[in-house]
Amino acid sequence: MKFHYEFDIKKIQQPINHQHKLLLIGSCFTENIGEKLLKHQFNVLQNPNGILFNPVSVSEAIINIIDQKKYTAEDLFQHNETWHSWQHHSRYSGITAEDALHKINTSTEEAHDYLKKADYLLITLGSAWVYTLTEKAANTTIGTVAANNHKAPADWFLRKLMRVDQVMVVLGTMLDKLGAFNPNIKVIFTISPVRHLREGVIDNNRSKAVLIQAVHELNDRLGKLYYFPAYELVIDDLRDYRFYAEDLVHPNYAATEYVWNKFIDACMNEETKILMKQIAEINLAFQHKPFNPNTEQHKKFLHSYFEKTKALQEQYPYLNLSKELEYFISATTK
Repeated sequence: MKFHYEFDIKKIQQPINHQHKLLLIGSCFTENIGEKLLKHQFNVLQNPNGILFNPVSVSEAIINIIDQKKYTAEDLFQHNETWHSWQHHSRYSGITAEDALHKINTSTEEAHDYLKKADYLLITLGSAWVYTLTEKAANTTIGTVAANNHKAPADWFLRKLMRVDQVMVVLGTMLDKLGAFNPNIKVIFTISPVRHLREGVIDNNRSKAVLIQAVHELNDRLGKLYYFPAYELVIDDLRDYRFYAEDLVHPNYAATEYVWNKFIDACMNEETKILMKQIAEINLAFQHKPFNPNTEQHKKFLHSYFEKTKALQEQYPYLNLSKELEYFISATTK
């Protein structure tokens, strides 16, 4: 008896490997995948504007990175004794305007240089609902789409569901500019399986439907995008609240691992998968906490992993295993 519905996933034409540069942007699900990529020694830059949910904020972030936008105090507003940007997550806010601007502009510069040479851009869209600013919002242009509400009063925002054609125009404009900026970059789209229940069940489904339709329409027209079905894997394959956290909104560890393994199968070749397993083994040894670290047995264990890590570093010089090497050798000499 089958307890979940597995379906075939189209494999990416050019698989990802450890020499590629990957920029990830979008919802919190982006960061779940990003952390796993980083853990397996991939070259990753994630969410240079912080977590973003809607297509407008994602597209504006990418365009501003391409244009190397220099943010000034006029782009910020003060609320709850903190300075914020409507285009950034609150992790880029600051007690002073100077502090916020330093974090924002440093991140933009870093992302500009990275995106210029990136091999893949992975975009995870979370919601087609946008919150535009009203005349009551602080220091802004009416109609601006807020990437984050920064716990501002509800009457600062007007809620609106984007249409499929609007999402296509916004994303299409961004993709045109991206293609001119980095002609070799490959774009992967996913829809976040995180359920935006604050919008209501029906409105969450309307929102996901808009995003899915828009991305597939763009893919049909452009023919060079790749769609990874993270949303469908959780909603249609696993399809059970056991795979959600207690809030019934976020996929839990088991669900994230399942999607991650499907992503590996669809987007990595066999050589990369073998290397990932070797790195995972080294990670386990690096994180191992012995009851007695001074035993000869444990020192032999660490020395064996020093030799394994050293050999792997020599075989794949583009990996950065210096932290692991330093730990294994220093621990054996104590």
